[in-house]
Amino acid sequence: MKQSHAQNISEPLQRILEARHHDPFEVLGRHVEGDSTVFRVFQPRARRIRLSDSDTELQRIEGTDLFEGHFNSADLAERIEIIWEDEYGIEQQQFDPYCFTPQLQDFDVHLFGEGRHRHAYRFLGAHPHEAEGIPGILFAVWAPNAERISIVGDFNQWDGRVYPMRARGGSGIWELFIPGLATGAFYKFEVLAQDGDISLRADPYGNHFQMRPETAAVVMADTEYQWEDDDWIEAREKLNWQQSPMSVYEVHLGSWQKDIDGGFLNYRKLAHRLCDHIKETGFTHVELLPITEHPFDGSWGYQTTGYFAPTSRFGTPDDFRYFIDHLHKNGIGVILDWVPAHFPRDRHALAQFDGSALYEHEDPRRGEHRDWGTLIFNFGRNEVRNFLISSAIYWMEEFHLDGLRVDAVASMLYLDYSREPGDWLPNEHGGRENLEAVDFMRELNSTTHELHPGTLMIAEESTAWPQVSRPTWLGGLGFSMKWNMGWMHDTLSYVSKDPVYRHYHHDLLTFGLLYAFTENFVLPFSHDEVVHGKGSMINKMPGDEWQKFAALRLLYTYMFTYPGKKLLFMGSEFAQAREWNDDEALDWFLLDHPLHNGMKTLISDLNHLYQEQTSLHQVEFEEGGFEWIDCNDSSQSVLSYLRKSTDGNVAVIILNFTPIPRENYRIGLSRAGNYREVLNSDSAFYGGSNVGNGGVIRAEDVSWMGRDYSASLTLPPLGAVVLRLET
Repeated sequence: MKQSHAQNISEPLQRILEARHHDPFEVLGRHVEGDSTVFRVFQPRARRIRLSDSDTELQRIEGTDLFEGHFNSADLAERIEIIWEDEYGIEQQQFDPYCFTPQLQDFDVHLFGEGRHRHAYRFLGAHPHEAEGIPGILFAVWAPNAERISIVGDFNQWDGRVYPMRARGGSGIWELFIPGLATGAFYKFEVLAQDGDISLRADPYGNHFQMRPETAAVVMADTEYQWEDDDWIEAREKLNWQQSPMSVYEVHLGSWQKDIDGGFLNYRKLAHRLCDHIKETGFTHVELLPITEHPFDGSWGYQTTGYFAPTSRFGTPDDFRYFIDHLHKNGIGVILDWVPAHFPRDRHALAQFDGSALYEHEDPRRGEHRDWGTLIFNFGRNEVRNFLISSAIYWMEEFHLDGLRVDAVASMLYLDYSREPGDWLPNEHGGRENLEAVDFMRELNSTTHELHPGTLMIAEESTAWPQVSRPTWLGGLGFSMKWNMGWMHDTLSYVSKDPVYRHYHHDLLTFGLLYAFTENFVLPFSHDEVVHGKGSMINKMPGDEWQKFAALRLLYTYMFTYPGKKLLFMGSEFAQAREWNDDEALDWFLLDHPLHNGMKTLISDLNHLYQEQTSLHQVEFEEGGFEWIDCNDSSQSVLSYLRKSTDGNVAVIILNFTPIPRENYRIGLSRAGNYREVLNSDSAFYGGSNVGNGGVIRAEDVSWMGRDYSASLTLPPLGAVVLRLET
């Protein structure tokens, strides 16, 4: 609330009263004026104010909430402590914030301006701090175009007049040390824009927030969490992940399971329940849909507002540390879905943060996502790149994450992504490539790999952009892996067709091998495939109940034996019947049904087979690990191929995509010996009809398909057989 212009008050003091002074340190605090020292305090809730080391009271400037006193310099300490009495007669004691020198290091400010501060979260935001032996909280925020910024919270009645911040020159950074302030306080930044607009903003670097729908940040103490995953981190740094099995269970924590009252489970309880399920089903990693703080449940986390904060829906940051620590101690990696492509327009968050297009592009042809109603980061701005790269590093450093899955990479790469002609601006060369975003991604990937060796950066990217998962020094983007969206779409298109028509579309299964080794691919059946009317995985399969389950078992066996790392969304492992609903827990009761429980057993066996057989995981990104036996049997809708490892391990895979059992189906083999049937998707253990080959098949000295040996097999209906050469 603005005060009236008091008589004979100076213009700088009036700007303090009206909360529009760009440099409050010019007026407040301790100042030498002539032969005396003037000390001023603005405290709208005070009835009287005195110094703690004397009985001298400051005098209220008539008609204002400004108090001042004139002293000999020798009578005032360098850091002045005041005692003030509020309207209820309660005394409060504190050091004056405006008697402290700037606390941020010039080096940090300089590096941030150049976009080279890899740990900007260590000095921006709110942090416990000690200045000249006095404890408190140091606040800092980047807002170069603001007229004034204040810290408001439950400690000052959310009054923007009380704690205006100091501008650090041309850096655009504002800071203020508030002595005596304790952790646990709620706070925001009150931003006065140059056009006079006032808004309350959540801290972009806040590391914990109130439970939605509230949006204030929480001042957090430095963590004292004691990690117990040293062995995991050490092994991760040494691991050759390209030649190691990686099977990912994608999870939306809010709907995987619910608490007994229907609410969210805490990170700690989730850690134990999820760990038990992962160990039972055999996945190597968990991938979390974004748990970065977000205001709207229905966005699943993809409209992030807190890039440095695990959502409070499931607990505190230390609760999340426990979650990851527990999974690591049980041999399970954790990957976070991370969203640097866009952010929401919420008034309390990043949009028009200081009254200008700060984090986003000003021109909507560069700055708006038409499809999603969100804003696009300005990747050409040093401080914005610094913000995002620091966020990526934060999750790996503070929470020991094993990698990030980077969402919507295609939307960052192309300036005309999902835009009509004339609704986009070309780059400096007249092209459609977003050169600034390309530079950002290369810097992101090289930096994370340098600082945290063994961590993974995985691109959700659906175009033909070359070398997404190739090193930056070879001209690539530097990602570790890329989702194989083409394989996923082609495969689901094929299996959704009635088997009688599949022979017309055989190329949907074979085309993918033409590009399978151009990138390091992940094979994803993700959350995107089981929402928005697409139906569940089981209901994509045609036919009656038996055919649906048989076809899904066949599909999963195909995925686990095809070159590439694996990813499966929660619920798909036991054939959740209904489409995923983020408001409801998965239908765990279905596991009482033999067919659903059989699907879960198959997934467990596939995971263990994939991990135990080097032929299925050691050479996933090179042509030498795969060889067709026959890709041309379209008339019978049968595929057969070999998977091979460098140690001589060989697996033979035969897939029958029709509901017709095929007896005496002969396949060519390059090596003599016994081949053991190590997995049959039609096994009765999985709910199948148990058509198979009874254990061991011996290769016959009969040439077939251009090979010296062959074997005659029985192929189960809508079934897959995996054979292992016994040496």
